[in-house]
Formats: sequence, structure tokens, C-alpha cells
Amino acid sequence: MHGRPAKDAGEARVVVYGAAGCSLCAPAVAVVRAVAAPLGLAVAVVAIDGDPDLERRYRERIPVVEVDGRPVAKFHVDPGVLEARLRGLDR
Repeated sequence: MHGRPAKDAGEARVVVYGAAGCSLCAPAVAVVRAVAAPLGLAVAVVAIDGDPDLERRYRERIPVVEVDGRPVAKFHVDPGVLEARLRGLDR
């Protein structure tokens, strides 16, 4: 997992929350990036490690994907569901 971006996560429309050692996180990030890139959307990857609030909110469900602050996926990312949500964004 990457370090937690301070501004990017707050401004990003697509955010993946994960942690070091999470076997599901890297595949989820790859799927999210593959779906978001053709749509011109950046993806912020936030490591929850060491942040008590993020640990409390996400640890039991990582990886968690949010679009505009709303959950879209946890554990497994369905590319079709994510793409439909991303295409529905008001850009």
C-alpha cells in the first residue's frame, strides 16, 4: 500500500482504502485503476495503517472502494459495477 495522501484522498472521486499485508488490496487497486483510467479518473490509494480513525472505519472491510465518498465495493471489486458507477458520475 502507498502512504496516505493528505489532500488527494479528500479531493479524489475514487479512493481505495487498504493496508499493508492485505492480500486483496493490490488486486482491488489494479481493477479500480484499470476501470478508472479510460474514463480519465484518478485513483487515490489510502493506507489505513497507523491511523486510528481509518483503522476503526475500514480495517474489517478492506479493501474498500469509495466513489465521491460513497462505498462501491469491499473485499472484491466487480469491474462492471464499478464502471457503471463511474460512468454515472456528473463530470
